[in-house]
Amino acid sequence: MSGQLFVVAAPSGAGKTSLVKALIASMGNIQVSVSYCTRAMRPGEQDGEDYHFVDQGSFKEMVEAGEFLEHAHVFDRSYGTGRAKVLEQLMQGIDVILEIDWQGARQVRDLMDGVISVFVLPPSKEALEERLRGRGQDSDEIIQRRLRDAEADMAHYDEFAYVIVNNDFDVALQELRSVVMAARVARSVMQEKHAKLLGELLG
Repeated sequence: MSGQLFVVAAPSGAGKTSLVKALIASMGNIQVSVSYCTRAMRPGEQDGEDYHFVDQGSFKEMVEAGEFLEHAHVFDRSYGTGRAKVLEQLMQGIDVILEIDWQGARQVRDLMDGVISVFVLPPSKEALEERLRGRGQDSDEIIQRRLRDAEADMAHYDEFAYVIVNNDFDVALQELRSVVMAARVARSVMQEKHAKLLGELLG
């Protein structure tokens, strides 16, 4: 039985990473795909856990070899999802979450059927700016650029099947859990998972 592929996208600072981490910690048989990126590691990050950190040359070679399920250029850095690992996990029946932007989400939907996509919105522009400044990682110039890019990102929310407003974290987490649970009991999934039982019940 194959696993379900989920895509979770959001503007920078909306809280998608925190939501996905909390979801993974609270549910079984679901993992987040670790993306490749060309930016430098930030304090506290670990290679292979937060990202696979590679240089631009190595990233380009992976693109040319077709090793990415999707890839995009964001904030002067390249990000991509390794194809082989994701497909391996899905074939093992593991649900996989891709934490990517709307560009990557569009690529994945074009390549694969049955992708369930979720877009996370902040409760306001003011809250988004407050969260970005609260990180203490970026200069004012970078924060202003992120805010401008966030507005452009949010214009693509209508390309996603589900939209979650991250105002109250616990509520947003429960809504994300509900999306995953609904996908797991969809008719097409249950027909595959319980084919033998259905045959016995209806035979």
